[in-house]
Amino acid sequence: MAAKAELRDLEQNMEVASNYGDWLAAAQAHDEVTGQLEWRQEEVSDLYDHAQIRYRLDRLRKFRKQKDWTGLLYALNEGIHGNMGGMGKSVLYRQAKSGTKLLIEQYIQEIDDALRRLAELPDEVIPTQQKLDFFYRSNVCYGRSALMLSGGGVLGFLHVGVVTELLKHGLLPRVISGSSAGSIVAAALATHTDEEMAALDLIGLLEAAEMEGAGVIKQWISGATSRLSVEDTERLIEATIPDLTFAEAYAKTGRQVSITVAPAEPHQRSRLLNAVSSPNVYLRSAAMASCAIPGVFPAVMLKAKNERGESLPYLPARRWVDGSVADDLPAKRLSRLFSTNHYIVSMVNPIARAFLPRDDRARPLRQAATSLGVGIGREVLNFYRGVAKKYGENWPKFNMMMHSAHALLDQEYSGDINIVPRFRLSNPLHLIKQPNETELRALVKEGERATYSRIESIRRCTQISRTLEEILHRFEYGDLRPVPGSYRRPKSSRRRPPPTATQMKALKAEARTRSVQSSRGGPRSTAGSRARGKSASAKTSAA
Repeated sequence: MAAKAELRDLEQNMEVASNYGDWLAAAQAHDEVTGQLEWRQEEVSDLYDHAQIRYRLDRLRKFRKQKDWTGLLYALNEGIHGNMGGMGKSVLYRQAKSGTKLLIEQYIQEIDDALRRLAELPDEVIPTQQKLDFFYRSNVCYGRSALMLSGGGVLGFLHVGVVTELLKHGLLPRVISGSSAGSIVAAALATHTDEEMAALDLIGLLEAAEMEGAGVIKQWISGATSRLSVEDTERLIEATIPDLTFAEAYAKTGRQVSITVAPAEPHQRSRLLNAVSSPNVYLRSAAMASCAIPGVFPAVMLKAKNERGESLPYLPARRWVDGSVADDLPAKRLSRLFSTNHYIVSMVNPIARAFLPRDDRARPLRQAATSLGVGIGREVLNFYRGVAKKYGENWPKFNMMMHSAHALLDQEYSGDINIVPRFRLSNPLHLIKQPNETELRALVKEGERATYSRIESIRRCTQISRTLEEILHRFEYGDLRPVPGSYRRPKSSRRRPPPTATQMKALKAEARTRSVQSSRGGPRSTAGSRARGKSASAKTSAA
């Protein structure tokens, strides 16, 4: 009885924790009482191939201890991937609250240390070309993580808390997507650096007295009634998103942000707007289109900047609506464009919550029943959609409704790591009431708390990919950059994102400095150049 009471107190402490440090202390104490701390320390488990992980860990340690760098490189070349021996299974991160098996954490850390050591080795030990070939290839093979922000109306403020917490820990991925309400947070990330995001008070900005009609903003976040006009929504987006195109935003922050929009006309496909597929489209118009709830807001025409800097219609014959209707979480498209293979989902969509288990330990029978219900619903909708298509000319509104319902039900609403903030839907009026600043800040805080329990799994599952990104950044723009002309870019480097405007400016400045030194007859200051590059690299996020 005493243990149960202690566990209840610790769980209550985790629920009301004001910061991650307090939450982690309560989680570690909880693991100690439940015996999960011993589970973490015990290597043997049927959940993963512990023998293979132990063998590889000992082998890497042996090579590093013997300073056998060729053997270490060969061992790493045998394979670096996030699910070696099943160590990437989500179930391994749901047993204990404060982390997973210590063997897995030690193995990931050993790979991290080995990669950093190899990158620092002099050219006479391992040639630069050989290192570049290895790191570029490993980066492509290992893949990248992406953060996907769902739609959710007023609940989109939960995303602000999720993003804030990930930024605090340096865990925010560079690849980000947003739909509907999530598109506004994604666009804010696209146009603001880490330092600007840390100082940005989105709620304070929306509640600012100088803004015309705080009531307009409250109408927007309360569910957008018919009284809200297009002009009102545009003023809201203008207050939060600078007037930049996708390409201009990428040049500023280096974040590869995508916004999903759905077609308003039949026989069209949804679009994923970003700096690759639509570099000249304005972020404001993309967010406006992604927030256009069918039947509530009118469909939106996108706008783009031409070569003379003029704002013109983009695909003027097309209109676009709420992105969450067709592709709330565009994992497949992100994979094709940005080589992502690991997905962190911030899910606040009330409709999607019906397809997700209420907790990490949902019973198998309940999961099976949910999957069966979704499957039957899809088949029923397929039948009615076929009827609607046959008589589409007579039932245009019914046809569109069936298409939208099928698109909502036919989506995948989960990722590798799901952040699902708590919110109650027992009273539907909670979604349409006008929240005040206190209530909005409570939503942001709840988003932060929901992220606490995922911090360690995100940290471990993305550690190697973040390290590879950092090392390649140093080779391309920082202290490890080789002398131009002394190496060739591997074919696998084509999957790397292009340099931002800031990085190009730094490279040009370095080239001018080198030119001046050469004209004076002085030797190139390798140490000084590396120190400057290291400083620049430290200021740039490689998450």
